[in-house]
Amino acid sequence: MLNFFRTHQRIAQLLLLIFIVPSFVFVGVQGYSSFSNDGNVVAKVAGYKITQEEWDAAQRDQVQRMRKVLGKHFDAKIFESAEFKNDVLDDMIVKRAIAAEIVSRNMMVPDHVLQKSIMSIRGLTKEDGSFDHERYKSLLKAQGYTEAGYEAGLRHDLTMQQVRSAIPASAFVPKTVANRISGIAAQTRDVAPLLIKSADFLSKVMVTDAMLEDYYRKHAAQFEVPEQMKAEYVVLDMDAVKADISVSDADVKSYYEQNAKRYETPEQRRASHILIKMDKAASAAEKATAKAKAEEILKQLQQNPASFSALAKQHSQDPGSASKGGDLGYFGKGMMVKPFENEVFKLKNEALSGLVATDFGYHIIKLTGVKPSATKPMNDVRAEIVDAIKRQLLSKKFAEAAEIFTNTVYEHADSLQPVAKALNLEIKTVSGLTRKGGVKDKDAPYNQEKFLNALFSDEVIKNKLNSEAVEVGQNTLISGRVVGYMPKSVKPFDEVKSYISEQVKLAAATVMATKDGEEKLAKLQQGGNVTGFGSIRQVSRAAGGGTSPELLRKLMSADVSKLPAYVGMELPMHGYGIYRITGVATPKIEEARREAEARQISNLLAQQEMLAYLEALKVRVKTEIIKPAKAAAKADKE
Repeated sequence: MLNFFRTHQRIAQLLLLIFIVPSFVFVGVQGYSSFSNDGNVVAKVAGYKITQEEWDAAQRDQVQRMRKVLGKHFDAKIFESAEFKNDVLDDMIVKRAIAAEIVSRNMMVPDHVLQKSIMSIRGLTKEDGSFDHERYKSLLKAQGYTEAGYEAGLRHDLTMQQVRSAIPASAFVPKTVANRISGIAAQTRDVAPLLIKSADFLSKVMVTDAMLEDYYRKHAAQFEVPEQMKAEYVVLDMDAVKADISVSDADVKSYYEQNAKRYETPEQRRASHILIKMDKAASAAEKATAKAKAEEILKQLQQNPASFSALAKQHSQDPGSASKGGDLGYFGKGMMVKPFENEVFKLKNEALSGLVATDFGYHIIKLTGVKPSATKPMNDVRAEIVDAIKRQLLSKKFAEAAEIFTNTVYEHADSLQPVAKALNLEIKTVSGLTRKGGVKDKDAPYNQEKFLNALFSDEVIKNKLNSEAVEVGQNTLISGRVVGYMPKSVKPFDEVKSYISEQVKLAAATVMATKDGEEKLAKLQQGGNVTGFGSIRQVSRAAGGGTSPELLRKLMSADVSKLPAYVGMELPMHGYGIYRITGVATPKIEEARREAEARQISNLLAQQEMLAYLEALKVRVKTEIIKPAKAAAKADKE
């Protein structure tokens, strides 16, 4: 153990301790690989093994964190991708690699950093400001930690943080470089366009049936009609089971009595105070001066209690309440610092306190109101109770109905009628379903990917059986069966012939337009003259003004040492564009904007340096990925 004072520094993170437990505290850095066999290993880092179970657990943890962050915007599909899973694995590998680097280089944060971290935790200081060692020990014990083990884990955590932050902190971009980049980004160019349109060459194009048939063969995928299905389906959700839910008066009374504390309002008190501030680090003389001033005000109040509001406005150093005569409004226990609260809840109404010392200074308190504790009458909370009971009953009834739904769909696999009859559900029909969804409401149960995968399975299509009961949302099950099915096909040639003719003509016309445009561009670059350019407009990297990224890249990278300069580009199926650059300017950039852009550039550089360091580190400690997400998913299917 570090010693009494050092032991207490971990308190600043004690609130996090209860919820976030570093895995190394339990098993150490090496413990991850000690209970696995090679057949279950997905990666190795510096000789340590990452197992499939650890990877799965890390994915679940990340999904749960994102579910809380995103709320209703959470989309589970994103987190089922191989990309997401491999990102989680990479993060695990990075942590292991850094841990191995720490061990190999004997890195360790010094004692004073550990002390500062522990002492920064709120809630583990006594009223006098000293560290509460006993509370620290009891909280650690409650979580199953020893002081030594917990502090070793924290030290390791802090060392990891320092390694992660050290590399980005070293990133530096010289001011001249940052200013140059800002100037390039802000530079504008005056551009006039000349468009040689494909449409102008259509009359010169001749096509044959052989050309059209060749296009049809080579582009058959364009004319595919996806498989389509007409299906029956039946849905079980909360709305389907809530109709028969009722709550009796006896149920309400029983619930109210069992949950009486929920409807209690604790006692609240209203108080006013006069604060004379005093810093905890103040000298003895400063403390004496503050106390003397507070005592003088207290004497005046004892002689004239009615002057409290006026004296508070004149002398109180609490900016939040002084202008209101010291009034703090009503508050309950736990809302004020302990010495202040203790005094308030001892006072009688309209009574005046003596001097009360807290970390803020000296207080003089007057109790101005009391709201005794009370319990809401049952009738006042009846609607709330009925709703709570209904939710409980509904949840139970849905679980029972879900079991019937699932079993009946399976037992009577050749019809949806039995499940509809058993649960009084409606069988509905939808047409035009494809593997990617239907033509109607995208959020409808039948448009959910899991259900579509089940419905379009070979067993359901070929054998005309019910699909399994699929959970497509919270408390929502669906099953379906095929009524009509049309396999994937290709539209007949005659049906798409006119479209193909248009495409072939347009492609050929574009070739002609491009050839003409390239000839005009060559003429301009040799000093010749070509007419027909449009009006000049200004473009820049920062504001493309609707210009395509490819064209903008060509315009801004063109050599403008001699003006006018010209840029040419084919416009697929539209023709050819020639762009004349007649002016270049770099506007004055405000210093605040330059500084902001310099920070962005530094941040990008820091990210690149960190990524480069981590990649080099993974190589140095010998990292091997044995089963990436894609391979693991394939193995699961097999």
